[in-house]
Amino acid sequence: MTSEMLAKPMGTNPVVIRRVMAGLRDQGYVRSEKGHGGGWTLACDLSRVTLRDVYVALGSPSVLAMGNRTETPGCLVEQAVNAALGQAFEDAEALLLVRFGEVTLAMLSTDVHERLIARGKSHHLENTHA
Repeated sequence: MTSEMLAKPMGTNPVVIRRVMAGLRDQGYVRSEKGHGGGWTLACDLSRVTLRDVYVALGSPSVLAMGNRTETPGCLVEQAVNAALGQAFEDAEALLLVRFGEVTLAMLSTDVHERLIARGKSHHLENTHA
């Protein structure tokens, strides 16, 4: 699939897709072909790659949108909230990362294809989304 094809259903710019895919390419999970008929293709055994592997390949971004704040380090309220919730955020992130390591790309692929069949849609993701 091309970056444009991937970007459209995600509501983002193809440049963003190319940046993300570059990290996956560096780890050997995908490869890219330029020119007519080119695009991104899988280059790995999906049963051997976990969401944790992908997470690491993408630079281990923040897992939780919400977490301890550091905008105003001198703020006593911010300090109190961070102290009260800090361990909970760490525990939640650790639990998510464990789960990431249990989910393979093959498992996700199987689930997506089963959902497509249940909707009566094509098995080819480039032909359908949502």
